[in-house]
Amino acid sequence: MPFEWKYQRLVPERRPPGHQPAAPRYSLRWTEPRSTLVSVYFGMQADAAGDAALAPAHIARIRGFLAEANGPAAHEIMRCTDEAGLENTIVVAYWTEPGVYARWLEDSGFRPWFDDPARLGGAVGYWFEALVVPYDRHETIYSAPGYRIGLARTPATEIVPITTNGYFGAARDRLPLSAIDTLESPSGGLFPATTEHASRGAHLCAVVPHNCTVLRSGQYWEGAGQEQLDDYMNALQPKLMRGMAYLVEERERTGCLSLRIMTNLNEDGSARAETSVYAAFLSLNQLEAWAESHDTHMEIYRHAIAMNRLYKEKREVVTWHELFVLGMGNLFEYVNCHPRTGILPYARVLTDRG
Repeated sequence: MPFEWKYQRLVPERRPPGHQPAAPRYSLRWTEPRSTLVSVYFGMQADAAGDAALAPAHIARIRGFLAEANGPAAHEIMRCTDEAGLENTIVVAYWTEPGVYARWLEDSGFRPWFDDPARLGGAVGYWFEALVVPYDRHETIYSAPGYRIGLARTPATEIVPITTNGYFGAARDRLPLSAIDTLESPSGGLFPATTEHASRGAHLCAVVPHNCTVLRSGQYWEGAGQEQLDDYMNALQPKLMRGMAYLVEERERTGCLSLRIMTNLNEDGSARAETSVYAAFLSLNQLEAWAESHDTHMEIYRHAIAMNRLYKEKREVVTWHELFVLGMGNLFEYVNCHPRTGILPYARVLTDRG
């Protein structure tokens, strides 16, 4: 039987009475108990010329560390252009046993390499964003049961049908902890002041705010027929990009601390027919407010619903997301990065390890 945490509900769910979803959706379960999930992003930033020369070596280096004892259950490679126009090469890795991750971090060659003062020089920056989340602070959704990506690539998993979808607030209802916790931001949604840290030549540790919500939302169109491919490329994708632009242009309203539009890569480094957006929000409330009411998301939502109703089980573009609400104690680290990297402009810097 698939494993799932459940609490006796103290906080009312958002599902409308008698709701039945118009389209099938699916979520991830493990066949064995899990206490904590770990998703770690290892990034390198450089200008376009430097990235082209250094990206393969960065991918090989991180994969070498991950191949050591106690390495992750799954990993992927991606790239994106960041806020400063620099190219970022990214490896994301997933552990489903926190003790295994802790031993890897202690014993592998990654930490000595990352902490080496040699990383502080030159024009290349490195960053390390580790999401360490109790099981009850995560949720997932997939438009189709057969495609595995992200956490779904880890062993002992099943993708199961759900009915907690198709209404605003469904993502919150899928979070087990939401039954007993409203998951409010301690700031009350007040966006932090922007700080320009002296980050070049420094190793900075940024404190992730309590209940910061991190979403990785993906789109996969490999094998889609021409009709559905044209619809995605010419109709849905432009709407997605307008929504992403609004999130970062109106940070004080949306609570968006960081956003990366990433392209997934094949083993040879070429682009896959797949993108995913990584976005960190000050609170789940602010993500929900955008999703429920703003025109840029309503355009995305209405179009996706229309295509789901048109194609039903023959829908060929797969969409999915994994969402984490982080508790206190998570740190993101930035070495020789530009000052707009990740959450750095909006976070409290705990220490300079440089």
